[in-house]
Amino acid sequence: MKRTRRAVLVGVALAALLGLGAGLAVVVGDELGIRSEPADIPTELLSAAPVVATVSPPAFSRVTAPTSDRLDLAVAELADAVDDAPATDGTATLDVVVGEGGDDDETYRLEGTPDALRIVAASQAGAALGVYDLAAAVRDGRSVDERLGETVESRLGLRMVDLGAVGVAADEAAWVAGDDYSHNSKAFADVILAEAPYVDEAALEVARTEFEAYVQHALAEGYNAIAIPGFVEYLTFSEVGDGHDVYATGDPHAARALAMREAFGPMWAYAHDLGLDVYLRTDMLTLTTPLEEYLTARFGGLATDDPEFWDVFAAGLDELYAAMPYVDGVLIRIGEAGRVYDLPGWDYYSELAVTTVESVRAMLTALTGQAERVDRQLIFRSWSVGIGAVGDMHTDDDSYRAVLDGIDSDHLVVSTKYTLGDFYSHLPLNHTLEIGDQRRIVEFQSRREFENFGAFPNDLGVLTQKALQTFLEANPNVEGIWTWTQDGGPWRAGPLSLELKAGFWQLYELNTELAVRLARDPAADPAAITADWARRWFSDDPATVRAIGEAMGDSREAITEGLYIGPYADRRVFAIGLEPPPMMWIFEWDIVTGDSAVLDVIYEVSRNELDEAIAGGERAIAAVERMRAAIEATDAATWRDPALRVAFLDTLDYQASTYAMLGDYREMFLRQAQWHDTGSDAAYEQWDAARRAFEASAASHAAQYAGDPYFPAYNLTAAQLGVDRAVRDAPMAWMARIVLVLLAAWFGYGIAAGAARARWPGARAARALWVAGTRP
Repeated sequence: MKRTRRAVLVGVALAALLGLGAGLAVVVGDELGIRSEPADIPTELLSAAPVVATVSPPAFSRVTAPTSDRLDLAVAELADAVDDAPATDGTATLDVVVGEGGDDDETYRLEGTPDALRIVAASQAGAALGVYDLAAAVRDGRSVDERLGETVESRLGLRMVDLGAVGVAADEAAWVAGDDYSHNSKAFADVILAEAPYVDEAALEVARTEFEAYVQHALAEGYNAIAIPGFVEYLTFSEVGDGHDVYATGDPHAARALAMREAFGPMWAYAHDLGLDVYLRTDMLTLTTPLEEYLTARFGGLATDDPEFWDVFAAGLDELYAAMPYVDGVLIRIGEAGRVYDLPGWDYYSELAVTTVESVRAMLTALTGQAERVDRQLIFRSWSVGIGAVGDMHTDDDSYRAVLDGIDSDHLVVSTKYTLGDFYSHLPLNHTLEIGDQRRIVEFQSRREFENFGAFPNDLGVLTQKALQTFLEANPNVEGIWTWTQDGGPWRAGPLSLELKAGFWQLYELNTELAVRLARDPAADPAAITADWARRWFSDDPATVRAIGEAMGDSREAITEGLYIGPYADRRVFAIGLEPPPMMWIFEWDIVTGDSAVLDVIYEVSRNELDEAIAGGERAIAAVERMRAAIEATDAATWRDPALRVAFLDTLDYQASTYAMLGDYREMFLRQAQWHDTGSDAAYEQWDAARRAFEASAASHAAQYAGDPYFPAYNLTAAQLGVDRAVRDAPMAWMARIVLVLLAAWFGYGIAAGAARARWPGARAARALWVAGTRP
């Protein structure tokens, strides 16, 4: 009877332990919430434009236009474009007629004859745009009279760029290490001094020259607004209290703000006067130590849901616009902040503190009210990246409405990324851009941070067009774009490429040109714009232009197959209440992950299409090979600068090396997961072969590109740790089996000794272990 009772107790104990383990697994699985569903991914079918002959421009024997800085600059750009053309054909004249309309009317009409052109515009904005369009036609090898007899209107009136690479030093040593993941561009770091006089005048002159060149470049491309980082740096908070409540008398923050206005104000005024609306771009909350101390003392903390809290920042805006009247508005982000965006040693920083519906609405109500009073614009980014109660405002219609419904000021513009997530491929278009009563602009990124920072060819024309056409059809409030020409992600943890100044920046300049051309005319042919880009920067030879177009036609297949695992990336995956990005196996931005939990999720989602998942890497390599063959077949003598042909080929060699390594790695970890899942000997053999291939391709990749600031090797430290663990899998499995057998034998030994009532050596210890394990 006693033995029977013990047996029952043992059975109950084992059942309880099994039940507890099963229950824990269910709870953990439920908390993780891992699931996936199909995603509506836009299809992209790229092609090269038909071969057309390059058209030489006429030499303009006379250009007449009203005198103004704005029109003088446009006319100078036209003259420079003609001077830069390989040849001219005949002569022509140009007359520019300007009405008294406001700058919000960019319409113009091209009249006259091919040799006597006439731009008739309602405003200086339209007249300047018309002249810039002629200059662009010259640089693109198109006829200057192609729009003759037409009235030219831009579909989207706000076309904004970021600051580009202005003020950023092209210091190769800063990129070589590859471990600086700060999101701060360090623009003007050599201009701004820690102590009085706070500004280095020599460095400022260099920055001013760069800025003016960038402004001219943006205007020539058709942009009419610019977002410049900064806001609190220009404030003394003289409108708060007695003027010294925030910064006490003698506080260097106030003196620095005045120095910053004096130094940078003329630059921002230059952009404004030439036709770019100037927006200062800031995180909220943006703080300094004295400002945070003042807010904490007055409100008991960072009380962002208190309307009076925002009166402090509204007063700061009043001061800003009075002191810098050429600033047209501010652009605010609440979804990312913290030290990763701050400049070390610089007492201007940001905090993630606007994270509830109440706090966002309080902020917007106060700041739009201020904008209305002084006739300025407030651009609010819906980017919220999972932070707080408004964390899915960027991707969820209900959350968007909860935050913004009822805040319908004409001075409020909501800016939203075109993707349902960050700037990845394999994502649906962002349906929150199709709702709401607010004015809207769409964000695009030229130098795609998650796709190796623009170092690989990446023609986004078809995708950009599809996005714009979708949003315009659904939402009449869409009125503009914001193109990130350079910004996004860590500046120095990827390839060194700085717009207009370093690296192969012409490659991603294509997307900057595509965005603005399609914003003005969403029905334009993206392939034709790509051909224009090729003629502008590389060659006027029709065969070479066609070859470049064919290469770029393969670029999206190379990107979407080589950097993503299709069966996983084409689904929306959910985990722990968040939506992981479609890449995952390459952790932001160049770190190939060895995290088995992440890689096993990718396998689980892809397991029914495993061969397809692996074949994507092979298709990407084939696409790169076609691209390289197309460029290789061109005659170097037909390129404007043969060095650009070399750069193109070097880029494709770098992409081929990267994809060979990534292709081996994807097969390795997918086969490893398959082996763990099925125990298949065939899967083990395939994993082992892929492992050896990866080790070879990784070594080759590192040997060729480690320490290269322009083509840096990917970070494979985590991946190699994963490989090292994987190599130990089989020995550890056998060791575990042996330990299990020995443990079972030990238990059996204890049980047998108890049954025989024998005093065998160690029997009492074995018996105690058995009792502890079954009746704890």
